Amino acid sequence: MTETAAPGLAAPAQTDVSHRVSHTTTDWWRSAVIYQVYPRSFADHSGNGVGDLRGIIDRLPYLSDLGVDALWLNPFYCSPQNDAGYDVANYYEVDPLFGSTRDAEELIIRAHELNLRVIFDIVPNHTSIEHAWFRQALLTAPGSAAWNRYHCVRGLGEDGSRPPNDWRSVFGGSGWSQILDPDTAEPTGWWYLHLFDATQPDLNWDHEDVRAEHEQVLKFWFDRGVDGFRIDVAHGLVKSPGYPFSGESDRVLGVADDVPVLPQWDQPGVHDVYRSWRRLADSYDPPRVFCGEVWVSTPEAQAQYLRPDELHTAFNFHYLKTRWDAEHLRETIDHSLATADSVSAPCTWVLSNHDVWRHVSRLAPENPQGNQDLSTGMARARAASLIMLALPGSAYLYQGEELGLPEVLDLPAQSRQDPIFARTDGAALGRDGCRVPLPWTAQPPTFGFNSTGQSWLPQPDMWGELSVETQLRDADSCLSMYRQALALRADESIFNEGTLEWLSSPVDTIAFRRPGRDSVIAVMNLSDEPLTWMAQKLLLASSSQVTAEPSTQNHALGLVVTLAPNTAAWVRE
Repeated sequence: MTETAAPGLAAPAQTDVSHRVSHTTTDWWRSAVIYQVYPRSFADHSGNGVGDLRGIIDRLPYLSDLGVDALWLNPFYCSPQNDAGYDVANYYEVDPLFGSTRDAEELIIRAHELNLRVIFDIVPNHTSIEHAWFRQALLTAPGSAAWNRYHCVRGLGEDGSRPPNDWRSVFGGSGWSQILDPDTAEPTGWWYLHLFDATQPDLNWDHEDVRAEHEQVLKFWFDRGVDGFRIDVAHGLVKSPGYPFSGESDRVLGVADDVPVLPQWDQPGVHDVYRSWRRLADSYDPPRVFCGEVWVSTPEAQAQYLRPDELHTAFNFHYLKTRWDAEHLRETIDHSLATADSVSAPCTWVLSNHDVWRHVSRLAPENPQGNQDLSTGMARARAASLIMLALPGSAYLYQGEELGLPEVLDLPAQSRQDPIFARTDGAALGRDGCRVPLPWTAQPPTFGFNSTGQSWLPQPDMWGELSVETQLRDADSCLSMYRQALALRADESIFNEGTLEWLSSPVDTIAFRRPGRDSVIAVMNLSDEPLTWMAQKLLLASSSQVTAEPSTQNHALGLVVTLAPNTAAWVRE
C-alpha cells in the first residue's frame, strides 16, 4: 500500500506501513476498551475510608455512560493488605474490607445487565505469608515436603548465612529472606524467595499442587460468571533451574531493551502454564479471556505470550514507556503492531495503571523553575489518549485518567502505604500517588468518595476542580473528550476495520488513516508550533479546542484545521 499525503499538506515522504488485525464480533476482547477499577480508591459505600465492591456496584452506570466495554478489578481477595491485596491469603473469598463473595457475584450480574463484561485479577506468582500453605510450611523443617510449594533454598556458606544468589526484590533489597526455626526463632540456614515484598513468598510452579490449585481458582470464578482474568506478573511464574546468579544486581525486572533474559523472569516453562489455562478458558461458552502483565524486553518477547493457544492479550508497556517524540511514537506503534500481527493477536494499548505515574504527570515537562508544567502535561495526556483510542486493537483506561488526574507527589510520609516506600527507606516514593481515591463531586473533604469524610489516602484540595460532577458540566473537559471519543469508537462506521495506514506529515507530528465506511484520519501535533491540516469533511473529535474553517483556496478540500501544539484530532477524510 502506498503512502498517502493528506490533501493540501506538503510534507516529506515517510516509510509506508500497513497493519491489519482480523476479528469477529464474538472476539470482543480484540477491540474492547476496558476500564481498570482500583477497588480501594474507586467508591466507598460503607464509609470506612476504603473503596469496596458495593461502591463499584453503585457507580456501574457511570462506567456504562462513559462508554467502556468492560471493567477490570484489582484484587479484593482475603489478604493482610501488606501490598494492597496482591498478597493473597485466600483466593476463594472476598476480604471483608471490600465486602463479600455475594457482593462479587452481584457485581458481575449488575455489570452484565449494563452490557459490561467483568475481568478479575489473579495473582499466581506468589501468595501471602498468611496463606494456609505458607503457614503450614512454617510449622515444618525447611526442605520438608510442605516447603516444596515455594522456593526454599539452602543459603551460601557453611552455615547458610548468605542468600542463595543475587536475585533482587522488585520493591528493593534482596529477593530472599531467612527461614527461622519455629521454636527458637534462630536462622536455619535456609531461605525463601520473594521477588516482591518479604510477605509475598514466590510459588514453585514446578509443583503439581500449585498448578492444580490455580486452575481450581479460575474455575471457581469462571463458574460465577466472570468473563476473564488479568494475570499479575505473568512473566515471572517459572524460575531457571538451579537458581543461577543473574549478575544484574541493579535491575529487578529485566525490561530494558539491552538486557538479556534474567533467570527469574520470562522462562520458557511459563508458556506451558498458559497453554493449560487457555484450554480451560476455551472450555466455557462463551470462552473466557486472559490479559497478561508481561514485563519483557521487546515486543517480540511479548508476542510469545500471545500465540493462539496462550494468552489473548497482554498490556503493551512498550507503548506506555514511549517518549513524547513523534519518531519514537511511530516506531513503537509500528513495532508493536507488526509483532502482534505475527501471532494473529491484537495490540493492547495502555498509558497508565496502578503501578506507574499517571501520564498527565509523566508527560509533563519541567518549567524554568524546575517544577512540573502540568498544564502542558494535561494537554499531552489528552492528545496521547485520543491517539491511543484511534489505534487498532484494545485499550485499557486507568480510573481517573478520564478526569485528567495528575500524580499526587506530596503525600505525607505517614500516609504512604506502598511497601516500596518502606523497603527503600523513603528513597522511592512508591505507587501511592496514582492510587489516591477518585473525586466524584466538588465537595470536600472526600469529594464524593464517601459520605463520612474518611479516606485511606488524603486527596488534594484541587480534586474538586477535576471531579466527575464538575467535568460533566463542561463540554470541553477531559471527561467530555473521553465520552465523545468512546462513543465515536463504538460506531462501526468510524473504526470498523482493524487497519492503520500512515500518512506523510511534518516533523514532530504523526498522522494515520483508519479505513472504514468513511475513512478517519487521526493526527497529533507533538511540536511547539501550530499545525495546519486539510480535511474534506467534518472534525469528529479533538483533545483541545482547534480551529476548523472552510478553505478559501479550494472549496473541494473542505476544512482547514489548525491544531495547537500538544493537540490531537480525528477528522473524516
